Amino acid sequence: MYTLKQPSKEKLRDINSYALVVLAFFMPLSVAIPNIISLFILLVWLFIGTFKDDWNQLKNNKVVLAILVYILVHFIGLLWTNNFEYGLEIVQKNSRLLLIPFFMLFVKKEHIPYYLYAFILAITISEIVSYLIFFDVIAPFKHASSMFPTPFMGHLSYNPYLTIAIYILLFHVFLSDTIIKKKHILLYGLFIATMSINMFITGGRAGQIMFFAMLVIVIFQIFQKQIFKATVISLIIISSVFTIAYYNSELFKDRMNLIVTEITDYNNNKNTSVGLRLSFTLNSLHVIQENGFFGTGTGGFRDAYSEVNKKLSPEIEDPKHPHNMYILELVELGIIGLFSLIAILFFQIKHAYYSKDILVKNMGIALPLLFALILLSDTYLSGPRTTMLFIFFSAILYKHYAKADFSNDKQN
Repeated sequence: MYTLKQPSKEKLRDINSYALVVLAFFMPLSVAIPNIISLFILLVWLFIGTFKDDWNQLKNNKVVLAILVYILVHFIGLLWTNNFEYGLEIVQKNSRLLLIPFFMLFVKKEHIPYYLYAFILAITISEIVSYLIFFDVIAPFKHASSMFPTPFMGHLSYNPYLTIAIYILLFHVFLSDTIIKKKHILLYGLFIATMSINMFITGGRAGQIMFFAMLVIVIFQIFQKQIFKATVISLIIISSVFTIAYYNSELFKDRMNLIVTEITDYNNNKNTSVGLRLSFTLNSLHVIQENGFFGTGTGGFRDAYSEVNKKLSPEIEDPKHPHNMYILELVELGIIGLFSLIAILFFQIKHAYYSKDILVKNMGIALPLLFALILLSDTYLSGPRTTMLFIFFSAILYKHYAKADFSNDKQN
């Protein structure tokens, strides 16, 4: 049997790394193309054929092991589900997280700037097109509407992408140990400003909350040992940005006012965005009480929730999920399911905390904290767009790089 020589294997690994650069570019612009690129990377990996060596590279990575446990728990949950077919669908969606260790095999430390620049370039294109639609220069197309000018993805997914892009730019201006030329700082500042404005003309309230949380995280990372100073600056900046957005974006103002109205009017009208989420949570807690420690099984949420919903709020249609990933895990797999999800985020933070690389240490903590927040409002690790966002940056940030990679960085 023919075996590739080591130089040939390394060239193929380089090809896969550059394929990840292309994936980073198309990730905000398309669902299909990143899937095709992922398939290409898989085929190249099969051709390389270093399966044992690759497993040895991954097996001591606690983030990888947490992901494997999370998926395994969902497989086991099929044993007692009341909806096996839908359970398989859930397992299939969750199995996308296996792309994290798979991409880790081909991520190269020296290519990280390419991954980030490709991603920022794509977000910039999305942002420009969004403004063109907003100012009626071009007609809305694909996912876009006059209210939500986000053509390449739905507005619920768009703002988390924007938030991560803004974080990367803020990192390079305030946290990176690389010397940045003044003209580049001005350019980054321009992009930060235009992307932040774009955040408030495209809707997506969970993404906007994620944006405010991101600003707080960045400020505390800049002023690491000055907690009081960081707290004061955070309060000033958050209140200032919120006030400016509230009085200059009709969409943001209307949607913020709507939150207050929907909460205060909940008892009279539960069929609102906020009202439905409150009802989903309250009804789900009843499902959790009825199904005990192990839950309903993988995919069991819909049927179990429907029974409770008929008794408590028959006027509300049954949801596909409770719009809260933690509640979903508790309903379907109990405490074990919830802990398996939290374990992924925990080991990501732990990995980043002990890293000596400044990007990994800062962004590696920011990413799971931000996702931990928005998982309270929806199942963002089930949707294809936000899951791919989480997958891609997790592969970059939580790979076990060789110590030589970091020393080479400092020399450069």
